[in-house]
Amino acid sequence: MAVHFSRDEFASRRDRLLAAMAARGLDGMLLFAQESHFWLTGYDTFGFCFYQTIYVAADGRMALLTRSADLRQAQHTSILSDVRIWRDAEGSNPTLDTVRLVRDLGGAGKRIGVEFDSYGLTHFNGRRLEAAFDGVATLVDASDLVSRLRAVKSAAEIACVREAGRLSDLADRAAIAAIRAGADEGEILAAQQGAVFAAGGDYPGNEFIIGSGRDALLCRYKSGRRKLDAVDQITLEFAGAFRHYHAAIMRTVAVGEPRPLHVRYHAVAREALLACEAAIRPGATAGDVFAAHTGVFDAHGLGTHRLNACGYSLGAKFTPSWMDPPMFYADNSWVLEPGMVMFAHMILMDSQSETAMCLGRTYLVTPEGRETLNCTQLDLQVR
Repeated sequence: MAVHFSRDEFASRRDRLLAAMAARGLDGMLLFAQESHFWLTGYDTFGFCFYQTIYVAADGRMALLTRSADLRQAQHTSILSDVRIWRDAEGSNPTLDTVRLVRDLGGAGKRIGVEFDSYGLTHFNGRRLEAAFDGVATLVDASDLVSRLRAVKSAAEIACVREAGRLSDLADRAAIAAIRAGADEGEILAAQQGAVFAAGGDYPGNEFIIGSGRDALLCRYKSGRRKLDAVDQITLEFAGAFRHYHAAIMRTVAVGEPRPLHVRYHAVAREALLACEAAIRPGATAGDVFAAHTGVFDAHGLGTHRLNACGYSLGAKFTPSWMDPPMFYADNSWVLEPGMVMFAHMILMDSQSETAMCLGRTYLVTPEGRETLNCTQLDLQVR
């Protein structure tokens, strides 16, 4: 079986979930986020692109409703023993199967939390779900319940994150070694992803981000490749992924002679990253970290070149994104706790001069403050 955590670990997670449900007065939970499925049971699939849900009753009983294609996936990768199948057919409505499942586990007439805000539940199916449960049970939006539990990692999870950090450093070194005048972006991507796979890592929750020339100012992956010029810039954002746990790095590398703006912007980005690092500590808020970021950039007159967020939590994530809450943005009141894993990225995008400079790495919040998990080398890389 491809189950990566012990029964005791899963029992601890279940108990935390049941306590959180009780605190909110919930008699059950319908989980639609794949991250919740993996965290609670180990269930590992990309089948959440179709309708599937795990129902958790207040007494701890759990059942998965999914398609036949994922039956063996659940049997091989999870601790679930109750797996039910809804049948693909013209006009099928799996929300009616969900009602039957909930009734079977004693949820009729009860107050049931739902992960409405998840990739696994489309608006179309969400409307059908509400219609199916009309008069059967009261559905309550509890989209943030499991994500808040997942934000604080156990010792077993932190071990996975540390391995992801090691993999991210391998990818970082592979990329820097591959960057040179005339190199194709595809070679660099292949070197990065190959380093992760060869060392036992996984696909990340989203594509590695790569852009050179004027595309170094982009913050997302796009299709299409180019070769590096003799004097160029290239921005990379990538993550090591191990058992779906992520540790990310971001940097802009100068090719040939760096522009004076590259040197200046890098110095400011490093100063801002270290200011955010100092702000990452138990009891601080995500908004406090963002304030440290803006304080440095704005003091240097670079407020128009920065973004409105400067990082986020990382964990076991699935397509289409490795980003988890909380995010570092203005006035975010989410309080940081020991065991949280936070990625801080300093992004400067000067569209007028078409100059990019980014620098970021991943931290573990500790009782004393924070621990750097990757990218110990913050100097400007010039190839």
